[in-house]
Amino acid sequence: MKTVDGYEAVIGLEVHVEPSTKTKIFCSCPTTFGAPPNTQVCPVCMGLPGALPTLNGKVVEYAVRAGLALNCGIARRSGHDRKNYFYPDLPKAYQISQYDEPLCAGGWIEIETGETKKRIGITRIHIEEDAGKLIHDEKNGTLIDCNRCGVPLIEIVSEPDLRSAEEAEAYLRALRNTLLYIGVSDCKMNEGSMRCDVNLSVRKKGETALGTRTEMKNINSFRFTSRAIAYEYERQVAALLRGERIVQQTRRFDPATGRTETMRIKEEADDYRYFPEPDLEPITLSDAYIETLRGALPELPDARERRIAEEYGLPRKDAALIAEDKAAADWYEAVAKKTEYPRAAANLLLGDLFHMNTADEFSSPIDPGCMAALCTLLGDGTVNNPTAKKLLERMYRDGIDPVAAVREERLSQIRDGETLGRLVAEAIAANPKCASDFRNGKTAAAKTIVGAVMKSTGGRADPALTARLTEEMLGKF
Repeated sequence: MKTVDGYEAVIGLEVHVEPSTKTKIFCSCPTTFGAPPNTQVCPVCMGLPGALPTLNGKVVEYAVRAGLALNCGIARRSGHDRKNYFYPDLPKAYQISQYDEPLCAGGWIEIETGETKKRIGITRIHIEEDAGKLIHDEKNGTLIDCNRCGVPLIEIVSEPDLRSAEEAEAYLRALRNTLLYIGVSDCKMNEGSMRCDVNLSVRKKGETALGTRTEMKNINSFRFTSRAIAYEYERQVAALLRGERIVQQTRRFDPATGRTETMRIKEEADDYRYFPEPDLEPITLSDAYIETLRGALPELPDARERRIAEEYGLPRKDAALIAEDKAAADWYEAVAKKTEYPRAAANLLLGDLFHMNTADEFSSPIDPGCMAALCTLLGDGTVNNPTAKKLLERMYRDGIDPVAAVREERLSQIRDGETLGRLVAEAIAANPKCASDFRNGKTAAAKTIVGAVMKSTGGRADPALTARLTEEMLGKF
């Protein structure tokens, strides 16, 4: 994100998360992703006359758990409201949401960008129902799939504390991590179970008043969020520099062009004609209920980072990278418990496996027991680092057993000084210029000899011992 001197972005995010409930928020229809269109509907979620909603208590539980994990205060009493708006894909033409009595409010989450940590405020967390889906077909026009109507949503609204695309992405990742840790949602952005609306305005640095904001709707990836923010910031700054007025509006981000486009002039709360939902009782929560949920919260990412660093002797930076992905942390700990060399496991995970895994979510086809065996082979010196990395690639791709491969293919590291000394002497004899270059201060000449020995042994020579012998022998010529 390129910033223009004198102007800063002011960003707040509204994140919609689909909790992992089996049924919808106000009826018993399933929430299975990818079901055939209009097969998961009933009179309640279709809004047919005479159908009455019944609140799914699991949605409340998940929202409260999210609020507790995000340091929010939990309302002992909260209500439901009708948000009246023409949703073409929500047949009853209003959405049941929460307006002035949300379940949770006043929380925060900490993000880290580079070496800087920053606390981002959480304004509120409330529950609501999702709308359906419009499918635009060239032959048949616009079709409506109502399967998603009534699917529960937890909406998490941040304070306008973010100042860049980098901070926004860090916030989304930290939020997603926390939600995954507490098990309230799978947060699969590609399936729409986590998506965000971006509210952005610009102002001159040093000013405290907020500028006129625009809202970019339903962005479903970290990268798209960053690109949308970068484009909208530049668009608004350019408009202000031309003397134009920013219009409050709703916009959409087009990933193909990287641009945002106007959808409609932004409505205010009055335009939605909120009023209390007459068909649902208020939500009342006891202190005992809230404390039970608080006590059941699992270890959260920051606490896990500290514990992993201490328990396995890792640098805090490495522990932070592992802990920020729950799936990776679970896998790492399963490995670390089975080997005496947890540092080796961390190095291979961070240096190699993360790069092999190209999906947003970490997953590894390597069994933790096999990975632990590789770490032991590396840690006790049976194989060197280059060989371990090659074995890891084969384990990931072909599922080989590293112990069997080392035994059958004779991949054990060569650590015999006499054998390596002979190989170094042969390499020097084949590259006589290296000796004179080394005597003349060109210490890089030693790397040529070490490389030749590594090549002649198929990468099995002990690199450290080979380097020491090389320098000793070059110094004698």
